[in-house]
Amino acid sequence: MNLSRSLVSSILLLTLSLSVSAQQSINPADFVDPFIGTGGHGHTFPGATVPFGMVQLSPDTRLEGWDGCGGYHYSDEYVYGFSHTHLSGTGVPDYCDVLFMPFTGAVRWNNGSDGTKGYRSHFSHGRESAHPGFYSVFLEDYGIEAELTSTIRAGIHRYTYPVGKNQSVLVDLAHRDKVTGSWIRVVSPYEIEGYRGSTGWARDQKVYFAAKFSKPIIASGFALTDSVVNTNGFIEGKNVKAWLGFDEKAGQSLTINVALSAVSVENARMNLESETSGLDFDQIRQAAASFWNRELSKIDVKGGTKDQKTVFYTALYHTMISPNTYSDVDGSYLGRDFKVHNAGKSGYYTVFSLWDTYRALHPLMTIIDRKRTGDFINTFIHQYQQGGMLPVWELSANETWCMIGYHAIPVIADAWLKGIRDFDGNTALAAMVNSATKDIFGLEHYKKYGFIPAGLESESVSKTLEYAYDDWCIARMASSLGQDSLSRVFNIRAQSYKHLFDPSTGFMRARFNGGWFKPFDPAEVNFNYTEANSWQYSFSVPQDMNNFIMLHGGKDKTAEFLDRLFSVSSETTGREQSDITGLIGQYAHGNEPSHHIAYLYNYFGKAWKTQEKVSTIMKEFYTTRPDGLIGNEDCGQMSAWAVFSSMGFYPVCPGSEEYAIGSPVFEETVINLENGNSFRIKALNLSSDNIYIRQAILNNKKINRSYLTHSEIMSGGVLELVMGPDPEKSFGTGAGNEPSTGIDGEIVLAAPVAEPSDRIFRKEVMVSLTAEPGSVITYTTDGSNPGPESEVYHLPIRITETTSLKFTAAKPGFISPSPQVSIYTKMPESVEIISVSEYASQYSGSGRNNMIDGLKGSTDFRLGGWQGFEGKDAEAVVRLTDDRTIRSISLGCFQDINSWIFFPASVELWTSDDGLNFSKARELFNDFPSDKWGSYVKEFTFDNLDLKNRYIKLRAVNAGVCPAWHPGNGNPTWIFTDEISIGF
Repeated sequence: MNLSRSLVSSILLLTLSLSVSAQQSINPADFVDPFIGTGGHGHTFPGATVPFGMVQLSPDTRLEGWDGCGGYHYSDEYVYGFSHTHLSGTGVPDYCDVLFMPFTGAVRWNNGSDGTKGYRSHFSHGRESAHPGFYSVFLEDYGIEAELTSTIRAGIHRYTYPVGKNQSVLVDLAHRDKVTGSWIRVVSPYEIEGYRGSTGWARDQKVYFAAKFSKPIIASGFALTDSVVNTNGFIEGKNVKAWLGFDEKAGQSLTINVALSAVSVENARMNLESETSGLDFDQIRQAAASFWNRELSKIDVKGGTKDQKTVFYTALYHTMISPNTYSDVDGSYLGRDFKVHNAGKSGYYTVFSLWDTYRALHPLMTIIDRKRTGDFINTFIHQYQQGGMLPVWELSANETWCMIGYHAIPVIADAWLKGIRDFDGNTALAAMVNSATKDIFGLEHYKKYGFIPAGLESESVSKTLEYAYDDWCIARMASSLGQDSLSRVFNIRAQSYKHLFDPSTGFMRARFNGGWFKPFDPAEVNFNYTEANSWQYSFSVPQDMNNFIMLHGGKDKTAEFLDRLFSVSSETTGREQSDITGLIGQYAHGNEPSHHIAYLYNYFGKAWKTQEKVSTIMKEFYTTRPDGLIGNEDCGQMSAWAVFSSMGFYPVCPGSEEYAIGSPVFEETVINLENGNSFRIKALNLSSDNIYIRQAILNNKKINRSYLTHSEIMSGGVLELVMGPDPEKSFGTGAGNEPSTGIDGEIVLAAPVAEPSDRIFRKEVMVSLTAEPGSVITYTTDGSNPGPESEVYHLPIRITETTSLKFTAAKPGFISPSPQVSIYTKMPESVEIISVSEYASQYSGSGRNNMIDGLKGSTDFRLGGWQGFEGKDAEAVVRLTDDRTIRSISLGCFQDINSWIFFPASVELWTSDDGLNFSKARELFNDFPSDKWGSYVKEFTFDNLDLKNRYIKLRAVNAGVCPAWHPGNGNPTWIFTDEISIGF
């Protein structure tokens, strides 16, 4: 869609025709507060944009850091300028491209962030305003009123300068991330154009721009690396800035129209002419507001407080900021192959935060924006065709590979199964299968073992669970297209979660060396999970809740397990994870893996508990303050949860037609559908206390089920919910009244488990194997794969030498799991660990003997081969049991300063004859750069020794706190150690 002159004119006429009624009613955009989410860790921006626009013209107040991801933070006091691209609520910074900053007085090329006088300006919230499609702020240091508005592809600035002051604008192309190339050209007294290439989260971002001024440039200057250079109106380099002067006698106001393109500067100029020519600032501002009102009016709410409406419409607003238009007005766009293509009328988009948005934002769009949903999916297919794979986390033609899973797949399947067919289903299915059959991010292990073992891939539990759900979506899509054999394959893969379910605890746990990863604490945040712990991922089986309930022993026991999630201590252990916020017990609303969990009570026949929990979450974690979001907005997902929950239902399992009913916020909600129908949710007797559903009536017929179907919503109608202060515990109970999901066809048997899972032993180890009741376990110890003819397990297996134990299980009516492998390595008798410093539980390696197990850690510390020591020295004492002379000793250490892991400042070698009295023999100082980014392994080796002492102590001396230049400045550093190697 193009916000062109004709569209702007149509919107203006509509606005004028509704002017009388507008005086009598409040528009939905009037409730939107763009400052919500700009404080705390919401990471949103307050500036001007239109729904799904290419341009997000907004002030930049922060140059770096996690809370600067959106370029703005409400706690800041300086404005650096106004850039044209911004991300909404991400956890990684990027964008903030092409900065314009008005000023008066002398030209200053530096921004002032170093404390010296620069071009930035103080501002205060008292003279700052934001509305959908409009932002303004008073720049106190210059006395300039800055106003911003936008079209889809253009940002419009209006600067009002003080009387008697010179009028200047600085253009900074070096602002924010690393520039790979840039240039600025003065085209005419009224126009400039330019290009900015950068590398950051998007490794190769390209932005062309064309700018037109309302009055002529009468003076200009250029700087390269902040040094003035003489040019003939053109400059290029990696640190390019320009200042432009204007005649104050021509009026106090200056308007600048700036359009972008990823294709070419010619296309940027085309976008500029198409969307802004002949229109003034106020006309465009009015059109942007009308555009927002039209989109926000897709859902009307009645009743509730002003704050509740502000929360709701701001949330709906945030769901419409991204994905962003990436195609120009003629349909051309920069593809994933970095070639120019044309999307035609369907449009092409970027910024797909799919690990977040597949859960609720995209399902919301299948209801209120079906046409655009088809455009999103056609974009996915183009990216598959031009880049070789469906997007994971795509940003400006770059695949960032951020987060896990292949979650374009549920977006496609959900849309297809809900009747959105504006794309080729077979091509989409081929793209889905292509993503699922790669050998990346643990998929090779997932396919081989039926799950991802810890030690072979980080975040193994989360990846296994999310791949399994995505595979169910492929199975559903394949079945709908008549490809039953393909559906069978992926229905089997969709049951991979079974291999991680520990029936003795009820938790989803990491598998390691054929057994369970240890030690285990469900509250521990470690690298077996993605931004979470076992509590938060143990409910991630939305595709097969029927069997999930069976695994837990029935609905009542499953509900009790969920009760524990909400009632246990909110304290987490293990590593710090800034995303884990909004805690109720171990439920973490600030991060996406928890978002469906409160609605699971419906599946267990306890719908009243869903109503209770959802009401609490809405009241506590969504407010009208700048820090009114409990976590990152994540490109609309955090807000999509609020939109659905305010209406009174939620898509627990995209790819299913069912929505779990919750507790509505408003007395009446009307969804105005694109097909001309409307669906109404009426909450009778609703109040702050009356949060429980006493009775439900759908289209004048009483129902007792706690779910709606998509077709019921799209057909239009009325759902009446009679609310009360006490729960009606019979609501949503009984056959057919609870939502459900299941997997059709063959049943997979969970993989058997070996105990112990330790990789090393001394003398001998007795290994027990367990499987589901009624299973027969077979095994081998000669390296061959077990089968029906292999030895049947009855009693613990005695192992006395290094052995590869392979085992599987069989049960009538079940598909046997892939053979599992446990490798038991016999340690040499000549060396033993006497003592070791206390290591972090999440970085425990193989336990006490990790440093002498003969297995060295890899360059990915998340795989668990290393032992980690935070803020202290690491010390280990070993005893040698024979009388050989020691010729060399080495200690393996690891460095990844991005994760605050530094090589030790030094390693000390101490010796003793009795294990009590030690003498320092030598010390090796680190000679590796402590400021070198990347992952490195270093052996600290003591050579040319002649030691006969039987006790050896190695002490790795901690490097201290993170240095001033490091993002973790002042925080303790880690030491990671693994193998002690002794040469005789």
